[in-house]
Amino acid sequence: MSMHRKFSRAMVLAAAVGLMSACAVAREQSTTGQYIDDAVVTTEVKAKFAESKAVSASSISVETLQGTVQLSGFAKSEAEKEQAEKIAKTVSGVKKVENDIVVRP
Repeated sequence: MSMHRKFSRAMVLAAAVGLMSACAVAREQSTTGQYIDDAVVTTEVKAKFAESKAVSASSISVETLQGTVQLSGFAKSEAEKEQAEKIAKTVSGVKKVENDIVVRP
């Protein structure tokens, strides 16, 4: 099988998987649109964490459900925990932030 054909099949498979996952709706979410909106919010919060020098993006998890962002994971200080919450609140579409980040001693 040629390399072009393998690449084409891989792209078709990736597109199919992407479309199927976009149709998934989590519990308590009313529409696929809401699921996609939440995914966008999560991605934007993570991107802002990655841009920030004050927050360790790899140590903090972000999940969004109906506009409520839940932060979890570990911070090196109370200041980092607070900064993560402040950053999350600046993202468009965030209605509420639940900050469950644990400060490591």
